[in-house]
Amino acid sequence: MPGDFVVAVKASRYLTHIKRLKDPEEPVHRLMSHAAGLGDRLGPVLLQLPPSLRADPGLLDACLACFPASTRVAVEPRHDSWWTPEVRAVLRARGAALCWADVLARPATPLWRTTDWGYVRFHQGRARPWPRYGRRSLATWLDRIATTWPDGEDVYAYFNNDPGGAAVEDARTFARVGRSAGLEITRTPERLAQAG
Repeated sequence: MPGDFVVAVKASRYLTHIKRLKDPEEPVHRLMSHAAGLGDRLGPVLLQLPPSLRADPGLLDACLACFPASTRVAVEPRHDSWWTPEVRAVLRARGAALCWADVLARPATPLWRTTDWGYVRFHQGRARPWPRYGRRSLATWLDRIATTWPDGEDVYAYFNNDPGGAAVEDARTFARVGRSAGLEITRTPERLAQAG
């Protein structure tokens, strides 16, 4: 329906950075209890792991097992030790998406498709003013997405917040480029109000 939207939720740092995925039952239960108020507007849950957390496929599997089967979970590891066949297998088995991350207009993660939906985070582009993304860079990402997930499959794309509002304008440009390429774009932010 036009105007429908979902809300993405980022798991607390308590689960990801303090507990470091250990003993996940209570923090996941608390997260999902609070998120239940969103009802059918609940979108994907992001687990952004700390850069110092080394790969532990068993720990990741145990954490993902705590989420209800109907919950879409995306995982954003930030240590290179996570790029193994074992981790990829855990994500696939649990129906979790590897979050594709971009830093400085380049993939910071492998471009694995681990489920039938995708999640992409844009952290920092190389265009001006900082930290904007250029149109060409965004078109390259749209091509990667369209090549990996055919029409009709959900892909969530998020731009990091920043003090100058580049995320909002980059998201709008991303949507325009996607529409001109014939992709279905379902939700983009409104233009920032101009100071004056």
